[in-house]
Amino acid sequence: MNLRVAGIDEAGRGPLAGPVVVAAVVFAPGRTPVNGLDDSKALTGKKRELLYPRILERALAWKIVFVEADEIDRRNIFQATMHGMREALLGVAHVADCARIDGNRLPKDLPCPAEAWVGGDARDRAIMAASILAKVARDARMRELHAQHPQYGFDRHKGYPSPLHLAALQAHGPCPQHRRSYAPVQRALREQFREESVHPTSGT
Repeated sequence: MNLRVAGIDEAGRGPLAGPVVVAAVVFAPGRTPVNGLDDSKALTGKKRELLYPRILERALAWKIVFVEADEIDRRNIFQATMHGMREALLGVAHVADCARIDGNRLPKDLPCPAEAWVGGDARDRAIMAASILAKVARDARMRELHAQHPQYGFDRHKGYPSPLHLAALQAHGPCPQHRRSYAPVQRALREQFREESVHPTSGT
């Protein structure tokens, strides 16, 4: 029996800023797969950008979900990711017989049977495709955020805790796109508060 499998993966659990992005992809059983699929982390940025429109064209259905920084802080990153995975699957459930989700945990209340696949982004083509959509979509969002907050270098490190990002965070303090529940951001907030306490801005 040829099942229509929804592959689901995320990008952006580790960064200090920006959304976590979850994608779901369903390919029609027996249809010629997209050539060159792999775990998004194993591909160059240029290769991911080339594969992105091909995946959209070949997919029977696809969905990309952005879970923003404030929701990550409200839910915590694990629950925010589970929420995004459920929402992504709901977006393709009308054509999916089952789902395969990269990782070792499943969200609750899913609309179809599902299984967690550890290392699924290197084993299943639909999960590979989802990982590429999530990564490309998130990178594009971080470039947009760079235009709004150029002092942090989001276009270079995509919000991950690189030395450049940590130095900018210390120099400028967090922006609204930073995840307040993450320890380096909390430290920067405390430092900012201490600086303002020692050197308060005087009114006129």
